[in-house]
Amino acid sequence: MKVYIVPNTTKPRAVPVALQAADILRHSGAEVILDPVFQLSHKKQSIHYLPSEQAFSACDVVITVGGDGTILHIAKECLYANKPILGINLGRTGFLATCEVEEMPQKLSALAEGRYELDRRTLLKAYLEGEEPMTRTALNDVVIYKGSRLQTIDFKVYCDDILVNRCAGDGVILATPTGSTAYSLSAGGPILDTHIQGIVVTMICAHSLHQPSMVFAADRKIRIEVDGRNRNEVFLSTDGTTEHQLQNKCNIQVELLKECLHLITFNPADQFDAIDKKLRGR
Repeated sequence: MKVYIVPNTTKPRAVPVALQAADILRHSGAEVILDPVFQLSHKKQSIHYLPSEQAFSACDVVITVGGDGTILHIAKECLYANKPILGINLGRTGFLATCEVEEMPQKLSALAEGRYELDRRTLLKAYLEGEEPMTRTALNDVVIYKGSRLQTIDFKVYCDDILVNRCAGDGVILATPTGSTAYSLSAGGPILDTHIQGIVVTMICAHSLHQPSMVFAADRKIRIEVDGRNRNEVFLSTDGTTEHQLQNKCNIQVELLKECLHLITFNPADQFDAIDKKLRGR
């Protein structure tokens, strides 16, 4: 097995933990790949140093060292390369990065020996219509939000071209089941089993007495129509990054991507274990 390790270099512990992971994997019979940027400062004869594109092509598995944000950052490359991900968690929660540092000897040895399962995760595809069309993918969520606290923004929600909601508020979150424990949950949305295929639509600070979240089936196409009378700046982001300013009177089409991302798991109940330990604080 060939394992490509990607540490988040903005975290001080990431590179030392990545090298520790590399030693565990090599002693378990796996080959380890790192980016050439680490070759001068942390060169080891037993590690292969390859540029990102070659590493994704050569590896069987990708390991990230950081947090959920590190996985979100690299998810698209893993999706297109059809490589599964295991995240070593250095962050605060770790719903996607399910291997804690103290678990590395056990879990990485199991990985090298092929004793793991693949957990399929759906992604969203967002398509911005207009003079400059744009397509983005998201593992967690697509968020449309206002740029100022002074005014709310008005928008409409369509499902398969049928109007299902009008709303004024701070914005709207369209989340996958994976993203249902992220921003959508903070805005009052439900937690979905990640084995469910669907889209969660949650309003952000709606200017209304009652605006419950809606959950749509996997084959539905959701369209958000931003009202042209908005005086506020409106932005779109995917997975908390790649902010893009929207024009008033625009449409954003959102649907589930046909391809899935695979996360490596050693316990089918990892999601519920994370909810119990990290959301309830046990």
